[in-house]
Amino acid sequence: MAGKNITVRYFASIREAVGQGSEELATQAATVGALRQELIARGAPWAECLAEGRAVRMAVNQLMARTDAPLAEGAEVAFFPPVTGG
Repeated sequence: MAGKNITVRYFASIREAVGQGSEELATQAATVGALRQELIARGAPWAECLAEGRAVRMAVNQLMARTDAPLAEGAEVAFFPPVTGG
């Protein structure tokens, strides 16, 4: 089964943890949640900063998304920590 080519962008503390702002990726994931699991399976540092217990916001094509949001060829997926006020 052929995968989809997508762009993954990392922001703030997640970008610092994985050491890059974005990457092009071929994925078998059908949803944002499945993509998150694929990235966690890479091991450190993805496993720590994207772990299920961590508060991580996700967006697909610049729209906030839930874990069941579908992924399409060419999608841009962003992972970022919740924004806190101060």
